[in-house]
Amino acid sequence: MTHSKPNPTYPTTPTSPTSSATPSTPTPPPRRRRAALAVLPAALLTLLCSGAAPGATAPGARPPARADVQERALPGVREDARPAAAPRRAFDVAPARAALERLLPRHADQFTLVADEAAGADTFTVSGTPGALTVRGSTGATLLTGVGWYLQHVAGADIGWPGDSLGMLPARLPGVPAPVTRSALVPHRYALNDTDDGYSGPYRSFEEHQRQIDLLALHGINEVFVQVGAEYPYYRALQGFGYSAEELREWIPGPAHQSWWLLQNLSGFGGPVTERLMRERAELGGRIAEQLRGLGMTPVLPGYFGTVPPEFAARNPGAATVAQGDWAGFDRPDWMDPSSQVFQRLAASYYAEQRAVFGDSAMYRMSPLHEGGQTGSVDVKTAAGAIQRALHAAHPGALWAVLGWQDDPTAELLAGVDTSKLLILDGLSDRYNRLDREARWGGAPYAIGTIYNFGGHTTVGANTSVWIDRFGAWRAKPNSALKGIAYLPEATGTNPAAFDLYTDLAWEPGPIDQKRWFADFAARRYGRPDAEAAAAWEELRKGPYSTSSGLWSESQDSLFTARPSLTAAGAAYWSPKSMRYTADSVRKALDHLLKVKPELRGSSAYRFDLVDTARQALANQSRVLLPKIKTAYEAKDLAGFRNLTAQWRDGERDLDALVGSDPNFLLGGWLGAARSWGADEAERDRYEYDARSLLSVWGRRSTSEGGFLHDYANREWSGLISELYARRWEVYFTSLEDALVKGAAPVAIDWHDFEEDWARRTTRHPSGPSGDPYALAAGVARGLAATTATAKDVN
Repeated sequence: MTHSKPNPTYPTTPTSPTSSATPSTPTPPPRRRRAALAVLPAALLTLLCSGAAPGATAPGARPPARADVQERALPGVREDARPAAAPRRAFDVAPARAALERLLPRHADQFTLVADEAAGADTFTVSGTPGALTVRGSTGATLLTGVGWYLQHVAGADIGWPGDSLGMLPARLPGVPAPVTRSALVPHRYALNDTDDGYSGPYRSFEEHQRQIDLLALHGINEVFVQVGAEYPYYRALQGFGYSAEELREWIPGPAHQSWWLLQNLSGFGGPVTERLMRERAELGGRIAEQLRGLGMTPVLPGYFGTVPPEFAARNPGAATVAQGDWAGFDRPDWMDPSSQVFQRLAASYYAEQRAVFGDSAMYRMSPLHEGGQTGSVDVKTAAGAIQRALHAAHPGALWAVLGWQDDPTAELLAGVDTSKLLILDGLSDRYNRLDREARWGGAPYAIGTIYNFGGHTTVGANTSVWIDRFGAWRAKPNSALKGIAYLPEATGTNPAAFDLYTDLAWEPGPIDQKRWFADFAARRYGRPDAEAAAAWEELRKGPYSTSSGLWSESQDSLFTARPSLTAAGAAYWSPKSMRYTADSVRKALDHLLKVKPELRGSSAYRFDLVDTARQALANQSRVLLPKIKTAYEAKDLAGFRNLTAQWRDGERDLDALVGSDPNFLLGGWLGAARSWGADEAERDRYEYDARSLLSVWGRRSTSEGGFLHDYANREWSGLISELYARRWEVYFTSLEDALVKGAAPVAIDWHDFEEDWARRTTRHPSGPSGDPYALAAGVARGLAATTATAKDVN
């Protein structure tokens, strides 16, 4: 989602609550893929995919009764919402068992998983003696949530996102003193922003997506957005409405930019895509959806709300389209008036093609008119009703999930639909004050949400106290419409404490005590209680994890990653321009983490947290150093300028080496993954540009400059720092030094050309970490201690 003219996910203006505001090698190893889907009509694709997408049917046909549907309710439909006469059915625990073996390979055999037909909806019970534990639950995912509860509250271990402390578990797991039963406080536990596929990794493998699903289930999520391969139903369906395959391949953007195409913000950039790529992505998306179904989770699929290529009305008599104007320098795709019969026919074709590969679901994501869409002469109330009718014609009773962002959903849209079949995913719950969601949305059901990460920034922190206070207060309101939580960071896989805490909201029976929660987190995060770990996380709690609402839901980014300027206040245009907490809290946390007992330093959780905290401490130091450089330059103090810019360069070198020691901060994986999807060198280069451009220029010049999206997805990754950010600052400081020496104005630099040149490169970067994280973090701490900067120096 976006920032305050917030993100490229959604540039917005921070004014008021109502106006909203991974490593590579020279030759990547071939990826294991199943046979690609054949280019066949939807009916034959249905047969081909019947194993991967149960429930697929021929276009226009009703899905047949399937054994697994007869045995249990559709994922996403709560058992207590079914007719009273409908008995609860057993489910297959094998998918949960397989996930458990992936998550706990050394200890899985100590758990017995039981499909509990008598359990209430979204309920698990954990019991057992040492080495013989039993988890009973209402779904496969809920069984895994029970395992997660046990690890957190009994075994004292953490499987985070990223990092874990499983190596500290004893060979024989401890027993549960007395059986414990937990039920979810809300029926909807939704995960993944519309932008997650772009910012977290558009070229990920099935195994990476599978790991994501396992972690989401472990933390109590039951509804997951599935975006991979969503272009394929468009591609198939639109060929029946006057478009050639070649035209559509030009219209569909590269995978890194498809998130915003589905949001109707852009088209074409990063392409053209090949039919082979689309088929393989569709196959991957189908496997992801089936993985979710196997666990009893809902695969939330993109719905159809009217996006069409150019000239659609001219090629399809009876259709009316509305030009959608500009989004951040891109021409938006046209919107077809949903009230026409042409819309209903195209929607039916789209859903049939989607069903053939992805199967059916009980929930679909759509946000018409997102971030400034134009209504023209279309009646929004009528259009919304037509969109929902088309959805229900294909999937009777399915929920429509719509993003709560800026002014959406509008009163007109809500007036046109059956809101009992709608769920609003609130992206602004923790951002602004004086919010009344019942009044704003007329009592429509909504999920309280958070977007504490924009663009994949590597900054730590979140408004966690706001989450705790509002979740309890909003649920307790008379006639509360709060029905869920929505975990919506623009990119996942960062900030493990925030992920753990936010998902805990839906399962903890009493109000969460923030201070106690962080103390408990510190103990399990490294597998044993430790005074220094507790002190470190108490500093982090008081600092970056206790930021307030009012304007921001994310902490500030780094100036090392900013486009060079002596007055730079942030890297991303839409990010906070100053510190949101006292920088000293991170410095102190780093010192404490370095004193954690040596026997607790071997886990991936400790290594990640140590590197991430040292990285944040260095990033915060950039805000102390840049104003000093500016002062020296303006005073024409050449010696002082040279000394300070040397400190800046040292900081960037230290930063690149530090993050290069952890696998979660490597540019090489991101680029290698993109290249692995190409069939030849030209295609590999094209996908690498798609991936690189998202991190740098984001789009074309008009987008980068006029839309202010350059560096929107900045992140402190090894390789990205050394090859782009440090080189950029080096060129800039050299121009300023030359100006001081010559007594002249500095040379103007076309930064877009510089960044575009980087995006077009195909240089390789390491796919694995190097260096000793502890030694590198200790070096950072010594360097920071040697400076005279204090918290009051931070601008």
